[in-house]
Amino acid sequence: MDNRPISRSEIPKLESLPDDIRSRIESVQEKTGFVPNVFLIMARKPDEFRGFCTYYDAIMETECGLTKAELEMIVVATSAQNNCLYCVVSHGAVLRIRAKDPVLSDQLAINFRKSKVSKKQMAMLNFAVKVAKESDNINDEDFEILQKHGFDIEDAWRIASVASFFAMSNRLANTFSMLPNTEFYNMGR
Repeated sequence: MDNRPISRSEIPKLESLPDDIRSRIESVQEKTGFVPNVFLIMARKPDEFRGFCTYYDAIMETECGLTKAELEMIVVATSAQNNCLYCVVSHGAVLRIRAKDPVLSDQLAINFRKSKVSKKQMAMLNFAVKVAKESDNINDEDFEILQKHGFDIEDAWRIASVASFFAMSNRLANTFSMLPNTEFYNMGR
């Protein structure tokens, strides 16, 4: 059992939070059976929590040319490149469920280039990792590769949005030593 605090930052009491934030956290708790630590950690900054959740919903929960599993693949692969324990573990759990595959998230977390994904998905992941790690080197060839694999400019925007959002999230999680809930480790196995 890990007795370390879930973050370097102060964790607010659920009952002290604004109603909309408390309601969202309670809704997640009802659905999953626990409160993901990131919600408690982010709730200490209500305006940032709201913005974080709004953008998350826009890029992860709205319809697009990628499946929900592919979006999670991007999160796991890019978070692994950024050494983000919290996001690799938590989104790895979600990926296992959405992909109905108990090992894919582990492969992506260790070495996405050797994972058992399609050529199209590998093109998506290569682009996402380049966005997360070296966006200043993105060029026309990167978009041509995506297009060759059936991704249009809207798909490229979504891939880049997910990679960018989680690069920011990874940096916050790493800086403040956010730990994933133990419940995530066994989900989808």
